[in-house]
Amino acid sequence: MSSDDLTSASMTAGPANPFSPRAALALVLFGAAAFTVLLWTIGAGMATGTTNDGGGHAGGKGLNGYAALADYLERRGFTVRRSRSAGALAAPGLLVLTPPHGADGEELERIVADRRHIGPTLVVTPKWIGVPAGAGAPGAKRGWVQLAGTATPRWEGFLDFLSAGIAPMRAGRNAALWVADGAQGRLPAGDAVQSGTGADLVPLVEGRQDGRVLAGYIADDGYYPALDAMALNGSESEGEDDELYPLVVVFEPDLLDNYGMASQANARFAERLVRVAAGDSADAVTFDLTLNGHARSANLLTLAFTPPFLAATLCLLLAALAVGWRAFLRFGPPRTAARAIAFGKRALVGNAAGLIRRSGRLHLVAGPYATATRERLARALALSRQADASATEAAIDRSLASRTGTQASFSTIASSLRSARRPHDILKAAQDLHALERTLQA
Repeated sequence: MSSDDLTSASMTAGPANPFSPRAALALVLFGAAAFTVLLWTIGAGMATGTTNDGGGHAGGKGLNGYAALADYLERRGFTVRRSRSAGALAAPGLLVLTPPHGADGEELERIVADRRHIGPTLVVTPKWIGVPAGAGAPGAKRGWVQLAGTATPRWEGFLDFLSAGIAPMRAGRNAALWVADGAQGRLPAGDAVQSGTGADLVPLVEGRQDGRVLAGYIADDGYYPALDAMALNGSESEGEDDELYPLVVVFEPDLLDNYGMASQANARFAERLVRVAAGDSADAVTFDLTLNGHARSANLLTLAFTPPFLAATLCLLLAALAVGWRAFLRFGPPRTAARAIAFGKRALVGNAAGLIRRSGRLHLVAGPYATATRERLARALALSRQADASATEAAIDRSLASRTGTQASFSTIASSLRSARRPHDILKAAQDLHALERTLQA
C-alpha cells in the first residue's frame, strides 16, 4: 500500500452514528420542550403548591373565599392580579386586602398608610371561621370548608376608631337585605351579620331592616366625588386633597365572598363597588395573598425575565438557538483527523529533513551525504572496497573523465560539500553531487 493510500485511509469517516438526523432532532426538540415546561412551572409558582386551602382570600374556593369575585372581575374586563409578593402592595390600582382574624394590625396600618398616595385600598373584614370539609361531606371538593362559627377581627393598631359587631338581622320571617344607592340584595346568612360603627365612617351599604353599616369609606382629608355620590343618607367627606386615595372598608364579607357571590344582585353590586372605589384606576385590581400566608419571594427565574435582566436572557436564548442550529447542520459521524506524521518513505524522509532544518544542524549531514554517495558510486563502478577514501575518489574522478571528458571532479565537489556551512552552499553542492552521480550511473 502506497503512502497516498495510507493518507486517504486516515481521512475516512469514524464509526457510523447509531442515530439518524431525524431521531437526533426529535430528541433535542423533546428535551427543549420538557425543559421549557419545567421553567414555566417554576416561574408560574406551580412548584410552591396551590392557594386553594380553604382560606378567606382570592385563592380560596370555599364559602369564605374570594375566588369567585376575582374570576368575575376578570370576566368583566378587569386586569386582576393575585399577588404573592410584598412588592405588589405598592403597585398602582385598587388593592383588595382580605386579612385573617389574627392579622397584625400595625402591619395593616403600615400597608394602608404607604398606599394613600399610590392607589385606593379596599379592606374586607373577616367573619367566618371555616374548617376544611371532611371526606365524608357529600360532594366535597378540594378547598371547600364548613362554617363553624363567626368572630370579629381584633386588629390593634389599625382603624382603632372603628368597631365591628355580629348580630342577627331579620324582620320576622323576611330575609336579611342590604341596600345601597339604587341597589339592594339578600345576605345569605341573616342570623350573623357583621357591621361597623365609627365617627369618620361614611356608609355605602346598610342593612334594610335596621340601617346598620355593612360597608363604608373613611372620611379624611381626601376628595372622593365618586364615593360621595354613592354615599347613603346624604353623608360625604369634607376633604379637599385630590391627591389622596380612599380607604373603603367592607364589614360584611358576604357582600363579596363566594357565599354571597351566588346571588346575581350581589355580584353586580360587587363590580359597582370595585369600580367606584378604584376611581381612575378601575381596570387594575390586585388581590393580596401575602397576609394570608401565601407570600412568595421572587426566584432567579422570575428575575431572569424581568428588566433589566430580560435583555441578557434574550441574548442567551438566541446564542443557544444559534449553537443548536449549527450543531444540527454539522450532524453526522466526525471525520478522523489525519496523522501528524504520515506513513511512507517519502513522508519519513520529509519529516526527518524538517526536523534537521528546524534544529539548525543542516551542515552535520553534508559529510555523511558525500560519504554515502561515494559508497554508492564505488559499488556501481565495481571499485575495490579495500582501497582508502582518497584512492576511491581518485578512481571515481578517472571514470568520470573517461566517460564525459569534462573537468568536473567528484573529489572537488565532495570536498566543497563537506566544507560548506550555509544552507544555500550545502544545497548547491549536494545538487551538483547528485547530478554527477546520475551521470556516472546513466
